[in-house]
Amino acid sequence: MFDITALGELLIDFTPCGTSEAGRQLFEQNPGGAPANVLVSVSRLGQKAAFIGKVGDDMHGALLKKTLEENDVDTSGLIADPNVFTTLAFVTLTDGERNFSFARKPGADTQLREEEVNLEILKNTRIFHFGSLSLTDEPARSATIYAVEHAKQYGALISYDPNYRAPLWKSREAAVKGMRSVIKYVDIMKLSDEETALLTDIEDPKGAAEALLRQGVKCVVVTLGKDGAILVTDKVCVQAPAQTRKVVDTTGAGDSFWGGLLSRFAEFHVNPADISESQAGDFLRYANIVAGLCVEKRGAIPAMPYRKEVEEIYNLRLDKF
Repeated sequence: MFDITALGELLIDFTPCGTSEAGRQLFEQNPGGAPANVLVSVSRLGQKAAFIGKVGDDMHGALLKKTLEENDVDTSGLIADPNVFTTLAFVTLTDGERNFSFARKPGADTQLREEEVNLEILKNTRIFHFGSLSLTDEPARSATIYAVEHAKQYGALISYDPNYRAPLWKSREAAVKGMRSVIKYVDIMKLSDEETALLTDIEDPKGAAEALLRQGVKCVVVTLGKDGAILVTDKVCVQAPAQTRKVVDTTGAGDSFWGGLLSRFAEFHVNPADISESQAGDFLRYANIVAGLCVEKRGAIPAMPYRKEVEEIYNLRLDKF
């Protein structure tokens, strides 16, 4: 039984790494992709994880597969396709904030087909997580819906992170329609304060969360940058502050946060609709610690902290923060 399975993009983030002797920008090859980042996060935090998706049968795809396996993420659902190239993302950083340029026309992650989705994994997972980037293009869009529907049928908790990336959608209108189309399947959802209006037409985080609850989502978490995050259900509304850390690179910060939160739901077998106020505060605090440690390092997957690092901070008295 897997605690958490994710489907979606697995790619290389080329992140800035100084300049050459000739003064040219150097880029570092870092494994990434939001669903994969989440899985490495939960795996390093002690949960059993599995990945479903596609890479190219190339040097980058081989590195990505090896990276997941080195982090104890099951790759039996990962396809290496010789007909397409592994997706690449070139990241520029300004004061630790990211801008992306993608090589994805098409990228391997967009080419996953329904018949390639490993249903045996879905039959044996407690939480199924996906994002919106696998909804941008066919055949991956249909494969994603197919996987979500089957995971829900098999009794998994459905987790969703819209993770809006404007360059990968044909238009803002297409993004809004695509990202909203799957809300009806979702049990627990993460979005940033910059995505609230895209998903609900409401900018206010609490108001947006309540709108999503009315559509059937059981638990909504809105990340608020330096102000931490807010968790809302029909019964509770809890906000927890972010960790104060030295920011090196925010790549993967949201994914590490979500990995931290999902790991708590998996470990304590909590139904999102029934989470108590004290549990919500505890889960948010834990996830914020995970994200705080992540941003102190470059890259996404390489920066995901281990459980021991997180617990060293988590076990400190609250008045130490």
